[in-house]
Amino acid sequence: MQIWQGKFFAARALLTIGLLLGAAYTARAQGTAPEPLSAFPQSLLAIRTGSGKVVNFKIWLADTRRREEQGMMFIREMDEHTGMLFMFPENKPVSMWMRNTYVSLDILFLDAHGKIDYIAAQATPQSDTIIGPPTPEFAVLELKGGACEHLGIKAGDVVLHNNFKKL
Repeated sequence: MQIWQGKFFAARALLTIGLLLGAAYTARAQGTAPEPLSAFPQSLLAIRTGSGKVVNFKIWLADTRRREEQGMMFIREMDEHTGMLFMFPENKPVSMWMRNTYVSLDILFLDAHGKIDYIAAQATPQSDTIIGPPTPEFAVLELKGGACEHLGIKAGDVVLHNNFKKL
C-alpha cells in the first residue's frame, strides 16, 4: 500500500509541475511569465441582491496594468466565492476577452457606486470574442462562471467594497 501511495503522490506532483510549466511556457511565448495570484492584493467584497441577500467573496485586486492584463488567465479552477476586481480611475469604455482563461467566468460591469450594470454570464473559455457593456463603466468583477445564476445575482444588485462611492 505504501509503494502505491508513493507512486500516486509522485504522479500527482509530476502532473502539477507539468501544468505549471505549460502555463509558464504559454506566458513566456507572449513575452511575460504570469504572476502568481498569491502575489495580488486580496480583499473581501459582498454583493447585496435585490432581495436583500448578502453574498460574500474573497477577491484578488488587479491593481496594476500588468495585473489587469493578466486577470484570471492560466487559472484552471476557482471557488464560487472568489473573484477578481478591476478598478478604473473614472468611467471608461471597457472590454474584456477570455484568451488563455481556462475557466468560464461571469463578468460583471459596475458603476462608481458598485451597482451592477451588465453581466456577461458564463463567458466562453479561451475565446478572443470581445466582451463589454454598452456603456462606460468604473469597475469589472470576474466571478466563477455560473455563480451569478446559482447565487441569484442580477443586474441592479450592488457590490459592497470600500473602493466604491457611497450612495
